[in-house]
Amino acid sequence: MPDMTKTPDRSRTRFPGISSRAYEHPADRSALVALRSLTGFDTVLRRLSGLFSERAIRLMFLGGSVRVGEDQFRHIHDMVRDSSYILDFAEVPELYVVQDPTPNAMAIGTDKPFIVLNTGLLDLLDDEELRYVIGHEVGHILSGHAVYRTMLLILTSLGARLAWLPLGNIGIAAIIMGLQEWQRKSELSADRAGLLTSQDPEAVKRALMKMAGGGRLTEMNAEAFHAQAREYDAAGDVRDGLLKFLNLLRQSHPYAVVRFAEIDRWAREGEYERILTGAYPRRTDDGDAKISDEIKNAANAYRESWSRTADPFIGKVRDVAEGAASAAEGLFDRIGRRGGGGDRNHEN
Repeated sequence: MPDMTKTPDRSRTRFPGISSRAYEHPADRSALVALRSLTGFDTVLRRLSGLFSERAIRLMFLGGSVRVGEDQFRHIHDMVRDSSYILDFAEVPELYVVQDPTPNAMAIGTDKPFIVLNTGLLDLLDDEELRYVIGHEVGHILSGHAVYRTMLLILTSLGARLAWLPLGNIGIAAIIMGLQEWQRKSELSADRAGLLTSQDPEAVKRALMKMAGGGRLTEMNAEAFHAQAREYDAAGDVRDGLLKFLNLLRQSHPYAVVRFAEIDRWAREGEYERILTGAYPRRTDDGDAKISDEIKNAANAYRESWSRTADPFIGKVRDVAEGAASAAEGLFDRIGRRGGGGDRNHEN
């Protein structure tokens, strides 16, 4: 067991017993609560994911990259340990540094997840920005996001095999689209976890700017980048809104300007500060989380985002989306009433 008595490099607030629900985006959180409530889901998923051998992937990185520790990339090891300490995560994940110029990081695995960090990201970011990225990945692990990422891989593979069956493939494609939207929201959740571990909003925003425009930070401006996010939100007419929607379908992550605006709003609107003062849900209460409540929270979050956006396409489809959200709320209300105490979540 790693030594969790070591403290971070400077004074940061620690969150004893914090639940991942504290930082998860409502759309992400509702799906996770639903999955965690399914008895035996993890067992079924592991059987389905037999083709994706976690052990083989770990051995690949063990043989072809550098495992971070006390004697290798010590400062990165300290950041992983600190992030786990701050989020009160008992297991400090392994982290591997791989030679790859693409600025990227990822969390892999379901049984014992680990983090992979490309050298392109090490070369791009300063230590405070890197601390946010590592906290982002620890947040993915604490939330259990690898579960549905594995499911997405399985369904994508299955969809390719059933491409000759148009109707079957269309059904799988619809599920994949839903999972991809879920994955994009999970990135917003992990950004919040990264902010909670770094506790430096400006470093988070700098990192996102660098991921969009490279390392020449002196050539960029945070206010101008934020204005760019607002312009992207309001750009063009209904046709442009539809094109933005279609472009996003190909993306595993929201665009950098969107992530910048989202984390800035979350840091400013009070929720981040409340968590810093200790007002956050605990893991001990995860079993009381209700799917119906989380579905309502997700629907409200989408409504709030629709009310904030100036996107003309969203304005045109808002009424349809509102109807779908209300129908979903009503469905889960009925399920909740029939199920009585069955609408409960399992602890992480």
